[in-house]
Amino acid sequence: MNAILGDPDRICVLARDFVEHYEKRLEEGATVVGKAMFVCSARAIAYQFYQALEELRLAWFEVLDTDNAAELSDLERKRAISEGRIAAPSERVKMVMTRGKDDVPRLYQLLGSKDERKERDKQFKNKHSNFKVAIVVDMWLTGFDVPFLDTMYIDKPIQKHSLIQTISRVSRQFEGKDKGLVVDYIGIKSEMNKALAQYSKTDETNFEDVAASVIEVKNHLALLASLFHKFDSKPYFTGEAVKQLDCLNHAAEFVLCTEKRQKRFMDLVKRLKAAYDICCSSENISEPARDHIHFYLAIRSIVFKLTKAEAPDLAQMNTKVRNMIADALQSDGVEEIFKLGNEDGGEIDIFNDDYIKKIEKIKLPNTKIKLLQQLLAKAIGELKKVNQVQGIDFTKRFEALVSRYNERKEDDVLVSEVLEEFSDSMVELIYGVQDEMNSGDELGIGIEEKAFYDALKSLAVKYDFDYPEDKLIALSQAVKTIVDDKATFTDWNRRDDIKASLKVALIIVLAKFGYPPISHDEVYKEIFEQAVNFKAHRG
Repeated sequence: MNAILGDPDRICVLARDFVEHYEKRLEEGATVVGKAMFVCSARAIAYQFYQALEELRLAWFEVLDTDNAAELSDLERKRAISEGRIAAPSERVKMVMTRGKDDVPRLYQLLGSKDERKERDKQFKNKHSNFKVAIVVDMWLTGFDVPFLDTMYIDKPIQKHSLIQTISRVSRQFEGKDKGLVVDYIGIKSEMNKALAQYSKTDETNFEDVAASVIEVKNHLALLASLFHKFDSKPYFTGEAVKQLDCLNHAAEFVLCTEKRQKRFMDLVKRLKAAYDICCSSENISEPARDHIHFYLAIRSIVFKLTKAEAPDLAQMNTKVRNMIADALQSDGVEEIFKLGNEDGGEIDIFNDDYIKKIEKIKLPNTKIKLLQQLLAKAIGELKKVNQVQGIDFTKRFEALVSRYNERKEDDVLVSEVLEEFSDSMVELIYGVQDEMNSGDELGIGIEEKAFYDALKSLAVKYDFDYPEDKLIALSQAVKTIVDDKATFTDWNRRDDIKASLKVALIIVLAKFGYPPISHDEVYKEIFEQAVNFKAHRG
C-alpha cells in the first residue's frame, strides 16, 4: 500500500491537486483562517509530499510574520506574542511528526525537537499564525482541538473509531464555520459509513458530500432567482464598477423592503454559503453560477452592515467584487455603510451635523432607515454609558419606532411619504439624544452630575414625592463628589470595604439634604448602579 501511495508520480499529482483545492478555498473565503491538515500514511510519504509542495509553492516555506505584526516594535511584538494576540514568525507549511534516528539530516532538522513540536502545537492553535498547513501521520489525529480548523485532507487508510476521532478534528463549531470539510484521497467514505453505523446506532449513515452540496447550491440559486425575479440585476453582470455597486445598493434596498423578505433572503444565502464552502472547487459549479453566488453574498454583506454593523461575508466576495466596492464608492452617502464598525476609518462622530446630513441625502429609503437605525442605536448606547435613566427612556422610544416600521401595513411598504416619516422620526430622535447629552448645561451642571440628577428625579416621580429643584441640583453635585472620592481605586466597585464606605457616605449626604421620605436602601441601590455604570465607561 505504501509503495502505491508513495509513488513519485502520484505524489506530484496529489500535491498539485491539494494546492489547487486549498488555494481555491482561500480565494473563495470558504475557510475561516486557512487552517488545514493533510494526513499521510507514512513518515517517508509525508516528507515526499512536503518536498513536492516546496517545488510548487516555494513562497509557502518562507518564515513570515502575521499581517498585524508588521508595524510593531520588537518590545510590542514580544508582548503581543506572549498574550496570544499575534503569533511568532513561521512558514505556512510544517510537518508534525517525531524524529527518527535514521532520518536523513534535512528531515531530522525539519521535524524539530520535542520543545519545537510544542511550539508548533501552540502556533497552529493561534488563528493569527502564518502556520496554516500541518502535514501529519499519527500525531494530532486524536485529542487535538482547534475549533477554526475546517479542512482535512486524508491520504491514509483509517478505520472505525480512529476514523471518527480523526474526522472530529474539523467538526468543532466556530464563528463563521458551520461544518468541516474532509477531502478523501483514498476512499474512506464506506469505512466512515460503517463507523457511523457502529457508533451512532442510527440508520442515517451518509454524510454530506460534494455532489450533494452542488445540488444544494443549485437549488438555493433557483430559490434566490425566484425571490429576485422582479429585480433587474443586469447592471451588476454587464456594467462597469460604478453601475455594479449601484446595482448592489439597489438590491440591498430591494431586500430590506420588508422584514419578511429580508429574513428569507438572509436565511437562503446563509444556507447557500454553507453548501458552497464545501463544493467551491467543484467543476460542476459554472462561472455564471459563481458570479450569482458572489452577487448574493455581496448583497448579504451590505444588509449585514446596515442591520448588524459587521459584514462576515466580505471575505466570501471574490477579488473583483471586493475591488469594485473599494474603488467605486461614490459620495452619495452610501459609502457610510462600509465605514460603520471599521476602526481603520477612524471613529465616526455620530452627532456631527454634516455627517447626519450626508446620510439624509441617501436616495434609497429603506437603506437610509436601516443606517439611521444603526446610528441611533450607537447614539443611545453612548448615552447609556453616561446616564442610565435617560438611556432606558430613549431605548423604549427607539424600540417603539422600530417596531412601528417593521409592522407597517402592506399598503405602506413602498409609500415614500411613510418611509420619509420614519427617517425624519429617527433623525429627530438622534438629535434628541444629542440634546440630552448637553442638557446639563441649562442646569449649570456637568454630564455626570446630570446623570445623578436624573436618577434622583426619577425616584421622586416613581415614589410620588416632591423635592425642590435647587436642592436636587446641589444634591446631585454632592453625590458626584462622594462617588469621585470613593472611586479613585481601579477596582473600587469590587471591593466590599469601599462599597460599604460609599454606602455610608451616601446615606449621610442624603440625610443631610432631607432626601427622600423612602428607604435609603432603594435610593442607594439606584445611585450606586448609576455610579458603577458611569465609572465603568468613563474611568
